Amino acid sequence: MDFGRPGDAVDRLIRLALDEDVGPGDLTAEAVVPADARGSGLLFAKESLVVSGVSAAARVFLALDPDAEIEAIRDEGDAAGPGDGVLRIKGSLRAILTGERTALNLLQRLCGIATLTKEYVKALEGTKTRLLDTRKTTPGMRELEKAAVRAGGGTNHRGALFDGILVKDNHAAAAGGIGEAVRRARAKAHPLLMVEAEVSTPGQIEEALKAGAQMLLLDNLGDAELKKAVEQVRGRVPLEASGGMTLERLPRVAATGVDYVSVGALTHSAPSVDLSLLVEGA
Repeated sequence: MDFGRPGDAVDRLIRLALDEDVGPGDLTAEAVVPADARGSGLLFAKESLVVSGVSAAARVFLALDPDAEIEAIRDEGDAAGPGDGVLRIKGSLRAILTGERTALNLLQRLCGIATLTKEYVKALEGTKTRLLDTRKTTPGMRELEKAAVRAGGGTNHRGALFDGILVKDNHAAAAGGIGEAVRRARAKAHPLLMVEAEVSTPGQIEEALKAGAQMLLLDNLGDAELKKAVEQVRGRVPLEASGGMTLERLPRVAATGVDYVSVGALTHSAPSVDLSLLVEGA
C-alpha cells in the first residue's frame, strides 16, 4: 500500500494532530515504557464497517517511528466485521502507544464516512442516479473525507473552489440574476470546464439554460417538483438534486429521473465507527 508523500496535505494534518495530542511528549508512555521496548499493535474493528483511512493511520505511526513495519490487513473499501484486523504496526512500543489515539480518531471518522456512504449507495441500487458528496467537509480533512466517500462507493463532486464552477443563489444575487451569473462564468471558464448552476424554479431553469449552463443543481425541491423539472429539461443537461436527501427519500428522488443526488450528510453528519488498538506483544 502507498502511504503517501511526505509534506502533502495529509502529512500536515497528521503533524497538526500529533502536536495537539502529544505536544512536547507523552508523559505516560515515557514513564511506563522503556525507550528501547519493541512491540506490535493491531487496529481492529469492533462493529461492521467499510474501511477507509488505513494509509492515514499508518502515517501517524510512521511519523513517530520511521522504521516501523506496517501491514495493511484491509484496504480502502473493504468490509470489516467485529474482531477483524485492519492495520498492524511493529516497532517502537512507545510510538505505538503515543500514536494510538490520533490514528484511531482518523480511522474511526473516515470509516464512518465510508460506511454511511455505502448505505446511501445501496439505496440507489438499480437506478441510473449516482451519489455525489459536497464541500461540507471537516476543515483540513477534505482529501481524506472525499477518499472515504469513494471507498464507500460514492462519487466526488468538485474538490474545491479552484477546480469547478458552481453558480449558486448568492452568486446570482451578486450578479443581478442567474442568467447574468452564468454568462459571466461561461466567459471566464476554460472551454473544458463545466459550468453548473443552482436553480429552484421553472423560470430559473430556462434562464440558466439560455445563458449556457451545462448542468443544473435542483436545490431543495420536492419529489413532484423534481419530476416536473426533469420533464422541463428533457435531457438537455445533466441534473443534480440536493437538499433533504435522506436514505428513505433517495429511491423516490431517483425515480424522478435526476442524474445525481448530492448529500452533505455523508461528510458533515457521518457518525464515527468503533475501532480499537490491541498491543499484541512487548
